Amino acid sequence: MFTAMFWILVIWFLVNAIWMWFALDNQNLQKIFAWVNVVAVVAGFWTYYGASKVSGLSGWFMALNWLNVVLACLQFYFAYRSANKTA
Repeated sequence: MFTAMFWILVIWFLVNAIWMWFALDNQNLQKIFAWVNVVAVVAGFWTYYGASKVSGLSGWFMALNWLNVVLACLQFYFAYRSANKTA
């Protein structure tokens, strides 16, 4: 379970990060991805602390979890920022 969840989160992180940067002005999409990323973060930490760890992969798993937290924060910023932009 630990290894499978790690690879699911890696694929999600890559898709999420790439899609996010191509749709920075789409606030609705940013909100959706931010909230789905919150679910991914909860699942990631739950798996990290609940499943038996695989040596060598444990550090990468924790780093991936924290990268997802940072990405979710960025997405929430872009999703809920003010729509007023100055030219």
